[in-house]
Amino acid sequence: MNLTDRIVVVTGGAGGIGAALSRRFAAEGAAAVVVADLDAEAAHAVAEGIGPVAHATALDVTDEDQVRELVADTETRYGRIDLFCANAGVTTGGGVEVDDAGWDRAWRVNVLAHVYSARAVLPGMLARGGGHLLHTCSAAGVLTAVGDAAYTATKHASVGFAEWLAITYRDRGIRVSALCPQGVDTPMLADGIAEGHLGARVITASGAVLTPDQVAGAAIAGLAEERFLILPHPEVADYARRRAEDPDGWQAGMRKLIRRLTA
Repeated sequence: MNLTDRIVVVTGGAGGIGAALSRRFAAEGAAAVVVADLDAEAAHAVAEGIGPVAHATALDVTDEDQVRELVADTETRYGRIDLFCANAGVTTGGGVEVDDAGWDRAWRVNVLAHVYSARAVLPGMLARGGGHLLHTCSAAGVLTAVGDAAYTATKHASVGFAEWLAITYRDRGIRVSALCPQGVDTPMLADGIAEGHLGARVITASGAVLTPDQVAGAAIAGLAEERFLILPHPEVADYARRRAEDPDGWQAGMRKLIRRLTA
């Protein structure tokens, strides 16, 4: 995808990867970038920093009516949506002991929000014969988020859903990409490090911690090449290959890493 003159929507756009994507899309020549986030004030701040091509709006991605309204409003305002980035995500920081409310929130934000946006935006894209869906799924979606069971399960589901979309709609002009970064310097990781969360320690021990801008740059390159898996950390491809070829060996290696970090 060439971003010049494109109409783009980014959920979770008020900070971290979402804000970096919004800024980069504008810099690449997008005609409009809709910055949508639960934190309306922060979304407006990002949009103001970008300039006239950006439009901010409040959005709860777990509310399907709000997602439909966002898509309808954008199509009315700009005539179409060329690229929809389902980027919002949440962690739980726990395992099986996390209560049902925590699991439900992870499911709704990390998976159902992607379903809701696809339902809303696909009819217009299919009618025009083209469009691109970019889902932020995390390296946890192809590996494992140590210390966070719900994040692991829901990110695997988000990759699976994105793959289903790619198989189902590619021949009808719809491109789908799953953005799967590992360690990124965002408040999500910083909070985990500050709290001594095992998962955050594993992430920082497993590869470079990239800036959101670096992840956005990788996303631009992946979109231009119409890649399904966009891996800002190239080593994730090697990890995933080892995991697929030798699941028992991969798990043994992960347990060894955990023992070393907790010794």
